Amino acid sequence: MQIFSTFEHSSYLELAITSIEQLGITKESILAVPLNNRVEERRLFDSIHRADGISLFDKGAAIGTAFSVVGASVGFVLEWGPIYWGIIGAASGFILGFIIDFIIFKVVHKRQRTLNGKKSEVVLVVECKKELGDKVEQLLWENLALGVSKVE
Repeated sequence: MQIFSTFEHSSYLELAITSIEQLGITKESILAVPLNNRVEERRLFDSIHRADGISLFDKGAAIGTAFSVVGASVGFVLEWGPIYWGIIGAASGFILGFIIDFIIFKVVHKRQRTLNGKKSEVVLVVECKKELGDKVEQLLWENLALGVSKVE
């Protein structure tokens, strides 16, 4: 039976490995693999083939629509007319919304990433007999595993 679990890189991982060894499982049956952190920054623009759920278009479209309505309404009294002022309002609203989203993404999300820190996770694989499976799983949960799964 194999038991897979993930841990944050901390002393709890070492305690879990030591506790598993005290159950009689040899070091050769335990595999700990640290995962690499993401090195590159996230992309600002999505492509057709790849999207990460962050959109810089939404606020721009909403504010652009509002500004175009106001621009077209005011354009009836201004010199160039409602069509030109509606287009000018839409373009300026879209640019304003895009800049707001860009600032929020760059400043707020970067601050959250630095506050959270860049801790790596470790995947722990334990090969043991079926009788010890429940004990090993319980030990992993007691030592703050992020997730545990058994494969028979």
